[in-house]
Amino acid sequence: MGARLTLCLAGCGGMGSRHLRGLAALERTGLSNIDLVAVCDLREDNAQRAASEVEALLGRRPSVHLTIEAAIADPAIAAFDVVTDAAGHLPVVLPALAAGKPVLCEKPLGLTVRACRAMIDAAAATGTILATAENYRRDPPNRLVRAVLEAGLLGHVHLMNQFSVGGDDRIIITPWRHFKDSGAIGMDMGVHYADIIQYYLGPFESASGHAFIAEPVRHRREKPEMDTASYRERHAEMPSSIVPTGEDSVVANFRMQSGVLVQMAYVPSGPGERWWQRSLHGRLGSISVPRDRTGGAPVLQRKDGVLRGREILRELPGFHLDEVTSRIFGDNAVAYDIPFNDADAGHIAIELHDFARAVLEAGAPEIDGWGGLAAVAAVLAAFESGIAGRSVSIAEVMDGTIS
Repeated sequence: MGARLTLCLAGCGGMGSRHLRGLAALERTGLSNIDLVAVCDLREDNAQRAASEVEALLGRRPSVHLTIEAAIADPAIAAFDVVTDAAGHLPVVLPALAAGKPVLCEKPLGLTVRACRAMIDAAAATGTILATAENYRRDPPNRLVRAVLEAGLLGHVHLMNQFSVGGDDRIIITPWRHFKDSGAIGMDMGVHYADIIQYYLGPFESASGHAFIAEPVRHRREKPEMDTASYRERHAEMPSSIVPTGEDSVVANFRMQSGVLVQMAYVPSGPGERWWQRSLHGRLGSISVPRDRTGGAPVLQRKDGVLRGREILRELPGFHLDEVTSRIFGDNAVAYDIPFNDADAGHIAIELHDFARAVLEAGAPEIDGWGGLAAVAAVLAAFESGIAGRSVSIAEVMDGTIS
């Protein structure tokens, strides 16, 4: 099976459970390049539960550490997969990088530009790989859309729309995603969409926008949003209601360095079904994109007709998904029909494989620390624009001129 990276999972909450499912999905491809040898969490009950999950999923029980210092001192651990809440990234990632241990860090990489830059600088100082975990771009439909754009099938692109509006007043996944000091959902989801935008269209130039709290009180859902032991346990501990302190919504107009304009709105508030749209519009046509991790087929519209999903491949003779993606979703499966939890695990499997490949081959991950910082800076630029009352350049946010 070739060389394997010995990995420690740092953070054994809900996202940690999802990464464990990702490792199991990667193992099933027969192409795994990772051995999970340890888990680490400040809460021993979390760590032991995660160790039991590993044993059930992968057939071997990892060692358990309760501090990052103890994990770093473990000679069996070569690298870290950091999946704490966003506020916990900096105090976990910095010592690992300082010790020369490569790190895959969940997004958002940090809550501030300074935090992201501190991690990037620490990686540079020790010549260590820092990768940012962004799984939406791993979705086969998004891979297809990127290929459509690179092939010029839309011609000159004028506009991209990214809207996710509507929902309810329920707590989204976990309470910490509504508190400013731990990375509220407006930043959390905004960074997801910012990464998709930069994946499609390249670097950001400026933002004009506003972030706000749409739901002043949020209530516990009847059921956990994801069916894992960790999410069920956290749902049982969840209060009946919370008063958010962090922005749950962000609305922005971005200008990309290429000149393309992007309209983005994430407002998870109001009754009824969520209104979703992701589309790109150019001189030669347009393409609409399904919601991430649903397996829907992109739809390409041009003067000569409409192509859906696999039909688009006729216009892209050189397109192919990498081997890991194909084994998870099917050969060139640019649309698929598998359960959400399996799709989610598949995307995480792909990003974990990419990280391990970069470390084992002394290469570069698809999304490094700078890529993670760029997405954070774009969202912060929209936040800052609302405070400053003017358009804000990404450069101003990146260099600390506006903060």
